[in-house]
Formats: sequence, structure tokens, C-alpha cells
Amino acid sequence: MYKEPEILVGLDLGTSKIAVVVAERDSRFQEAQIIGVGFAPSQGIRKGLIINLEQAVRSVRQAVKDAENMVGFEITEATVSFSGIDVASVTSRGMISLGRTPRQVSISDVERVIEAAQSELSIPSNRVTLHTIPVKYSIDGNSGIDDPLGMTGIRLEMELQSVIIPTTVVQNIINCVETAGVEVNGLVIKSLASALGALTDEETRAGVISLCIGGGTTGVALYTDGRPVKLSIIPIGGDHITNDLAYVMKIPISKAEEIKKMVSLAPDDDEEQELDIDVRGRTKTFNIHEASEVVNCRLEELFGEHVLHQLSEYTLHMFPAGVVLSGGVAKTPGIELFASELLNLPVRIAEPLDMYQMPPGRNDCEYTTAAGIVRYMTSKERNPYRFIETPVSQLRSGTSIISPGLPGTKPPRKQGNSHGEGFRGLMEYLKKSVKELF
Repeated sequence: MYKEPEILVGLDLGTSKIAVVVAERDSRFQEAQIIGVGFAPSQGIRKGLIINLEQAVRSVRQAVKDAENMVGFEITEATVSFSGIDVASVTSRGMISLGRTPRQVSISDVERVIEAAQSELSIPSNRVTLHTIPVKYSIDGNSGIDDPLGMTGIRLEMELQSVIIPTTVVQNIINCVETAGVEVNGLVIKSLASALGALTDEETRAGVISLCIGGGTTGVALYTDGRPVKLSIIPIGGDHITNDLAYVMKIPISKAEEIKKMVSLAPDDDEEQELDIDVRGRTKTFNIHEASEVVNCRLEELFGEHVLHQLSEYTLHMFPAGVVLSGGVAKTPGIELFASELLNLPVRIAEPLDMYQMPPGRNDCEYTTAAGIVRYMTSKERNPYRFIETPVSQLRSGTSIISPGLPGTKPPRKQGNSHGEGFRGLMEYLKKSVKELF
């Protein structure tokens, strides 16, 4: 019997822009086809945080309307990507005994080891767990196991990655989007979404660093063996470069933004090139080289200090695939070589993995996060155990939990969870869906 295609909607809540991507998935196929992209300048958002609800709501409505005009139908729900400056990525470990004699790992054993790893977390009352990501398993000391089910041993261990974020940040995001008339059926941290939209499977398996340089923040995702081992946010983005230019050159923010887009970091560019800018009715002449120096200083701080600090717990040989840059700042000419020299790693500029489906002008590195939200939804549905998220109903109420909610197989139309919320609901569902999950 024929079923109507499933509609998946992702909404990227950024500091400089709001992007909406609409995908259609036929019940006969796993992959979703992007059918529309909406865009609107972002207002009321700074460093990934909502500072003016009314303005932010207006921007979301505008972006949603733009997408609706392209696809020809009303958008009622979406999975939302967002950033923030106070995000913690915490690793915990759990271990259980399988008995005195070797035996096969069962689903109840997986349940117990996850619970053991989660029990190591201490979450403040004003924070919630957004994502819970199993990174790797070990059996009898043999690490790097992706799926332990059915394997034989006497000791099962696991490493768990939890993304923890202030409750009020999440609640404001949900309030903003739903006030704009779109129901939030899921949330994903921007650093994860941008990585999913930009990185190939080969890169994630080899080990790679995803850097999404947005307007107010830079999202960091470190991958090894196909799994994210760290997700974090650096509170520096393109707006900081704009502000630097405005301050140093004594010009309005709007003019500084124009100059920023003309700057090149390539060493062989004409250093003496001059630029005439109309400032309050008067023409002022600027040297492009001087502007480049300002941009250079801020990016040197970003890559040479903050990014390297994020990598301090790791060795560079863990990331042979290098660095993948996305976001608006990644369009700066010469930034690949600039970042490569500072990080001592190969660097490439991202393109959305589904760029051939994106409309012209909306298929470059600025839209990797939007494309990544769709990939997050489809990946989570194919393998709910890969990205376990706390139900939106719990995030909306501000419930501070250690255990994640159920990873559903289809985004619900209404809030809540038919299989039950919290850890017990998850485990009951897992017991009924072993084949699907593994």
C-alpha cells in the first residue's frame, strides 16, 4: 500500500542567519531528498543565545515563510539546530561483569553498562543532557568495539559522551521557535549538525576535526573511529572580526562587514590594493592589507589558541583527515593555508554533502549545518542508538535528568513519547527492538 512521502524539516538558528531545509523521504527509500531551502537574516540572537525574543521570532517566521514559498505547503514542525557559549561535552565510563565464565553480551547487559556510565555523571539542577552518544565499547580490555551485542567475554566496558547545556538556553530556543508557529520535535547542537552535513564517512572513520565558524560562535566536533568524541563551542565567530574592523578603522558595522568579505588571507594577493568606501556621505580610502592584518589577528587567536586548546587532550596523529571548515568565515580566500599552518594539519573547505540537491546560492559552506540536520534525523532513525536525545517534553519542562529519553524511529507530531520517557522507557523499547537497533 502506497504511503505519502515523509517530510523532514531542519531549522538552523544562527547568529547571522536563520536557515530552513525541507526534505522528502519516500517510504521505499532510506535517503531523504532535499526539496526546499529557506533563509532570513538573523536578528535578536547573539553568540547563539536569544537576546530579543520578538526579533528572533520574526526572523524564524521569515525563514520558514521563505521555505514554504519554495515547497508549496505549510511547515508545522522541525528539528532545530542551535549554538551557545556554555556547552559541556563530558565523557563518562561504565563497566559491568558478565559473569565468572565467558558468555555472549545481551541487550540487558548493554542496558546495564549504559546505566553504569550514566551514573558517573553529576549534572547540576540548572542544566540538562541534550545528547547521549555511545562512543565505544570494550570487551575484556579489547577496545574499539562498535557493537558488542552477541560478542563473548566476561567484562563489558563502554565510553559515553554527554552534551550538557543550561536549561534556560534550551527553553528559550523552544519558546522562540514554537512562538513562531513551528513545533519543535527535536534539538541538535550546532557543532554536531554541521559535522554531519560536511564530513564524509571516510573522514570520520580516519579521524577528523570539524570547525563551523558562524557569526557569534565556532562549533567544534572531533571524530575518531566514526564517532564524535568531543562536541564544544568556542565563543568567537565572524561578528568578532567585523567588530574588530569597525573599531580599528573607525567605521560603521555595516561597512566593516563589507570590507570583511573583501579581505583575503592569501600571501600573494596585492598588499597595496586600496578600497573606497562611502561612510556617512564621505568617501574614505582604506588599504586592504591593513584590513587583512586585523582579520589575521582574530583568526590567529581562534585557531592558534582556542582550537589548539580544544585539542590539548589529544594528539594530532589522531586526526589524519585533518580539518574541515564550514560557516561564512570559511569563504575567506586563503583561510585553508592560514589554518593549516597554525594547526599543522591539512585543511579543506566544506560543501554540504547534499549540495547537488540545494538551490543555487544556498549550496556552499554556509549551509552545511542545515543539510546536517536532515542527516541527523535520518541517521537517528536508522540507528536510534547512535544519537540518544532527551525528549523535547522533558527539555521544555526543564527536567534535569542523567538518563536520556527514547530515541524514536519517527519524529512525533505531538510532544511526548509513546514508549515512555526516561531511561526505563528507553530500555523497554530497546528490548523490543534489538534487531532494528543493532
